[in-house]
Amino acid sequence: MKFSVFQLSRRGGREKNEDRMGYCYTREAGLFVLADGMGGHPDGEVAAQIAIQTMSAVFQRDAKAKLDDPAKFLSAALMAAHHEIIRYASERAMLDTPRTTLVAGVLQEGELHWVHCGDSRLYVVRDEELVTRTRDHSYAEVQANAGVSIEGVNRNVLFTCLGSTIRPMFDVAGPLKLEDGDRVLLCSDGLWSSVEDEEIVRVLGAAPVAEAVPELVDHALEVAGDQSDNVTVLAMEWETPIDAAFEASGFTETWAMSDDVFASTIQGGGIDPLLEELDEDAIERSIAEINEAIQRTATKKN
Repeated sequence: MKFSVFQLSRRGGREKNEDRMGYCYTREAGLFVLADGMGGHPDGEVAAQIAIQTMSAVFQRDAKAKLDDPAKFLSAALMAAHHEIIRYASERAMLDTPRTTLVAGVLQEGELHWVHCGDSRLYVVRDEELVTRTRDHSYAEVQANAGVSIEGVNRNVLFTCLGSTIRPMFDVAGPLKLEDGDRVLLCSDGLWSSVEDEEIVRVLGAAPVAEAVPELVDHALEVAGDQSDNVTVLAMEWETPIDAAFEASGFTETWAMSDDVFASTIQGGGIDPLLEELDEDAIERSIAEINEAIQRTATKKN
């Protein structure tokens, strides 16, 4: 594989940055992941960190040096991340669970597979045109897709996320065969809520990712002003030829890596490496314990 990556996160007008992002790769596969911890619930930044670390841990376990089934990996890794967040809350007897959105893409054999839960997005741009983007798991997006007016609808209200006491809904898509020069962008809602899709596509298609990402982040912060959400963007450019319009510098090439080598920008530590298969029953038990604790507290208050 040969690809170029640039990632950037800014706090904006919030007290803290609850977004997390990173990527990891072997000789034959790459994982790119972004999570946006949800306000209104405790420890959103912890949920986001747990999510990306868990995805990375499962990738490291399964990519030897490629994944047997990228789509199956994405589903299992997302549920593993959900499990780890629930376990974090259960072990601390939290009355509300940390929650996060998540979007992740896998590159393997020149193809892109992706998964998302919530309203963090993935865009694919080719020749300065939008190939595809994820559709948010929000009431506003559902209404817009149905042709119903979204006037007065809070587009930040989601109907699914990781860490909820209800099993998360998520979409897995792909494979999409990538072409030289394709750009893949992952972002939190701090970007797309301030910058229109057309502008994201235009900027991403017109410059190398190392230039496009800072321009997009700065523009989002400028538009939103003091009320800006956290703005986090990770973008990848695929195998641009040396004689392309932009000089192919700063690219990562994996051809010389050994099968057992794993590289990552995602900080490890504190997360079970998930050496055993995901236990769905354990997730349900943890969720039940949290719901029972919430119910007991509500009963006492009444």
